[in-house]
Amino acid sequence: MAIFKGAGVAIVTPFHDNYEVNYEKLGELIDFQIDNQTDAIIICGTTGESSTLTMEEHKEVVRYCIRHVNGRVPVIAGTGSNCTATAIELSQEAEQDGADGLLIVTPYYNKATQKGLVEHYTQIAQSVKLPIIMYNVPSRTGCNILPATAAEIAKTNENVVAVKDAVGNMAQTARMISLAGDSLDVYSGNDDEVLPSLSLGGLGVISVLSNIMPRETHQMVMDYLNGKEQEAREFQLKAIPLIDALFCEVNPIPVKTAMNLMGMNVGPLRRPMSPMEPQHVEILKKAMEQMGLLR
Repeated sequence: MAIFKGAGVAIVTPFHDNYEVNYEKLGELIDFQIDNQTDAIIICGTTGESSTLTMEEHKEVVRYCIRHVNGRVPVIAGTGSNCTATAIELSQEAEQDGADGLLIVTPYYNKATQKGLVEHYTQIAQSVKLPIIMYNVPSRTGCNILPATAAEIAKTNENVVAVKDAVGNMAQTARMISLAGDSLDVYSGNDDEVLPSLSLGGLGVISVLSNIMPRETHQMVMDYLNGKEQEAREFQLKAIPLIDALFCEVNPIPVKTAMNLMGMNVGPLRRPMSPMEPQHVEILKKAMEQMGLLR
């Protein structure tokens, strides 16, 4: 059974002005997401600035999210690392705390071989019972799970059940789905490719856009899955300028900027993430105005 169908939010981690985690605000964001039909909360992913959280912060943010959600929607904890032992530690902790699933990014910087990827995911899968979503985002990690490798990992590890596909190559996605068959669910990792992914049999998206448009992103996926393809296509295409603006600088710089422009007060970015360039802020504002997010 799929961990979720629809649009799961890759939620930001809000900070106070002193860069400490703002748990009260995180709770507000979680409630906002659930109230607006988000299908899952993905905590401590790339958008959540997990790479700048300490190990203890990472564990506590996951723990807080699980407690606050309290079973209302699935919570998927980002527990990947470029060190297999660290990923196992984070994954086991999240399992003990009650997460519904794990999001495991490919090892970054190390640039593992395909054999190394099989061993990495197999060791993690054998250390927990939770369902695992592999996260393939070569543009950020320098590491690409090739279709045959993804299929091998899924077919030999029953709790590796899905992939967050942020490769940006639908031909590779199609080959992976062809090889993996029913052993691997697919979630788009790119907001501008949700419908192409769904057309190949994907189940939804793990979304940055959902931070600011959760109800609409959820509805786009549901419309497509329920046969309302025209309605889904209209929103996907209408949202392209905003999606482009949300990625005109490295994520999550633009989405946190957008949320602050909307009065969500999610605070600053931890370094090395820096404030958005003024010319890009203007592009973002214009795109937000076109979608009715700013007046």
